[in-house]
Amino acid sequence: MSAADAIAEAPNVATPLPKRRPLFAAILFVLIALLPLAVTFGLPAHWMTLVTRAMIFAIAALSLDLILGVGGLVSFGHAAFIGIGAYATGILITEGRPEALLILPVILIACAIFGAITGAVSLRTRGVAFIMITLAFGQMAFFLAQALSAYGGDDGLTLPERSTVLGYDLFANRTRFFYVVLAALAGCYGLVSMIVASRFGRVLRASRENATRVTVTGFDVGRVRLIAYVISGMIAGLSGFFLANQTEFVSPAFMSWQRSGELIFMVVLGGTGSLHGAIVGAIAFLFAEDVLASWTEHWKAIFGPLIVLFVLFTRGGIVGILGKLAGRRDG
Repeated sequence: MSAADAIAEAPNVATPLPKRRPLFAAILFVLIALLPLAVTFGLPAHWMTLVTRAMIFAIAALSLDLILGVGGLVSFGHAAFIGIGAYATGILITEGRPEALLILPVILIACAIFGAITGAVSLRTRGVAFIMITLAFGQMAFFLAQALSAYGGDDGLTLPERSTVLGYDLFANRTRFFYVVLAALAGCYGLVSMIVASRFGRVLRASRENATRVTVTGFDVGRVRLIAYVISGMIAGLSGFFLANQTEFVSPAFMSWQRSGELIFMVVLGGTGSLHGAIVGAIAFLFAEDVLASWTEHWKAIFGPLIVLFVLFTRGGIVGILGKLAGRRDG
């Protein structure tokens, strides 16, 4: 098959439930939107906070899925973008600039610059070398945050207040904040879906299959990957903005390599390349973490092997399993 054919057919590669994707995503967002109503009817109230946190990480996982699931780039430093978004939020609020319409452009520009510089270097390599270089850049950001003694250093920074929108304290109410994060997640999902369905997305997916053939047809694979990397980082920075506002605290731990590993687990758990699988994976990951932590303080010793076993004995993640079940039912 030629590279041109690969580009034409790329949207269907490794995409679970292609016919059901819009319906699956719509049902997922509707179910999430009904959660506050379910809480009023007796569902545990802490689920609101948990799902809000899961949606915040779903934004980051979705951004990672753009370069990992679609582009085949395994970044082990993606949490650096979350940290940049969180620290930009925390520093500006501390300096008396809580307005979200000021903070968000700063975050997007900072993440774009960091992504362009680190991506230009990292994308000169492939495979394990790419993983190690992104890890190195992530750790550089981590140690830089630790060195910010004026803003808490290793102890982190407590925010004096949450961000405002046109002077209105929109994030103070838990339910309002929940729906703002949900709207942001839906918007990011729509944006990434359009990117993947576009010609740019098809080239990105085809370059994962055979970059040499795509280059021969006249496409600049390096440029396409760099743009995708920058866009991915900017979206992840948005999740840092929401994470800082939810926790009202920022810490170097936000951009540790362990956090980057968790994002990869979320993508794989949900279903690599399926987009909505990143959302499902983030929710499943945070809920499993919460349940196991309520059972024992040594929950990580249980959680790690469970994830490994799940990845080893399933294909396509949770979305892939649902796809097989739906196929059997239709059959």
